Amino acid sequence: MKRITILSMLLSSTFLVAGIHIKSMPSNPERKDAVNKNIILSYNNSIKDVRNIVVNISSSKKISSNNNIKDLLNNPFLREFFGNQLPRLQPQNKKAYSLGSGVIISQNGYIVTNNHVVNGADKIVVTLHGSKKEYKAKIIGQDPKTDIAVIKIDAKNLSVARFGDSSKLLTGDIVFAIGNPFGVGESVTQGIVSALNKSSIGLNQYENFIQTDASINPGNSGGALVDTRGALIGINSAIISRSGGNNGIGFAIPSNMVKKIATTLINNGKIKRGYLGVSITDLKPNMKGLYKNDSGALILTVGKDSSAKKAGLKRGDLIIEVDGQKIKNANDLKNIVGSILPNKTITIKFERDKKIETTKATLANMSSAQSLGKDGASSYIEGLSVIQIDKQVRAKYQIPQDISGVLVTKVKLDSQADKIGFKRGDIIIQIQNQPVSDIKSLNKALSKFKNQSKMIYINRGGYVTYLIAK
Repeated sequence: MKRITILSMLLSSTFLVAGIHIKSMPSNPERKDAVNKNIILSYNNSIKDVRNIVVNISSSKKISSNNNIKDLLNNPFLREFFGNQLPRLQPQNKKAYSLGSGVIISQNGYIVTNNHVVNGADKIVVTLHGSKKEYKAKIIGQDPKTDIAVIKIDAKNLSVARFGDSSKLLTGDIVFAIGNPFGVGESVTQGIVSALNKSSIGLNQYENFIQTDASINPGNSGGALVDTRGALIGINSAIISRSGGNNGIGFAIPSNMVKKIATTLINNGKIKRGYLGVSITDLKPNMKGLYKNDSGALILTVGKDSSAKKAGLKRGDLIIEVDGQKIKNANDLKNIVGSILPNKTITIKFERDKKIETTKATLANMSSAQSLGKDGASSYIEGLSVIQIDKQVRAKYQIPQDISGVLVTKVKLDSQADKIGFKRGDIIIQIQNQPVSDIKSLNKALSKFKNQSKMIYINRGGYVTYLIAK
């Protein structure tokens, strides 16, 4: 009797263990034989036409060698120590080459790719699928914040991508990555969507990645991620790998973001983004009891004279909705606000003191707002990007409290700033007799001495030196 009872429990969908009902799948599922002499399982039709929309991109640019040695030998401390006997090296220019991929989005030759594939390139060459003919391409527009760029070749009647709606993707969907890995030519790899809405990866300023285990190797950047219909649902962007090869963690920029950025770049050549003027963070688990909502973007600071300040937002407010779109975290708010044009008025729903309130804010222009105190480029020195030193920047870059000025974050190759001698990491502290404490005082000083030679004092690696600018 006992043996029969145990057997009947094992054959049933549930059985009892220590008073708990444990569910199980059927013990004898039906099996279908995948091997059929008359049938071959294939996705060839899914990717047959899509292969024609993916191109190979070869770019080259000039780089200056021995820069590190040059900086070391020109260090003011070392030169003083050795009595200025150290040689002064002249930079030696050489060519750097890179390979990537792109996706054709118009019959007359517009191609979308990753910004890092073509950024700073002196020459861009495109090769179409199945052809040896090379086309010279020109850059139409770039958006480093999303790592998207649009280039164009002189061609007609090209095969073009059909965009899918990336918001409809589900984890587990089968996808194909098409590109030019390792420069070996066109290649197609297959996998699934591993995760969606991946952010805080640290690759771009605006992130909403599709994660996939389809092999994305060096050279795949800018290539297509398509579904089983052949619809473009992403642009392959990056991998996480210690070796440089594929480890099953690849990221693609969603097609909806690509379509919006690419269209704007083609029409305007640049991206304009709305600016709310708040610093934000996610709602931490130990803070959720303080709010009725368990998700949203928590305001840490509100900028002076910012759109948020004018709208009445305060530190501690939890933004939960913008124009009817739910805000799950800080990244959501950043992406949504960044996708709205300046001067647009948005409706913000937020929680304060466990009460839901609504306000309207007219967004500023991010570029204009940043030039008044955040990231930005100097109006008077071409190719120089700087950032104001606040508490966060000081902590991130370990800048001592007794140093004030503006931090150089980027120097464009062969630009005026590059020729003057600026380096990434320099801190501009004074121009002639004018101290520099922020971007406003920097531009004021540069404006004052605009059409004359001037000494620009910088702190480089803890030592004060100077550059001559005209």
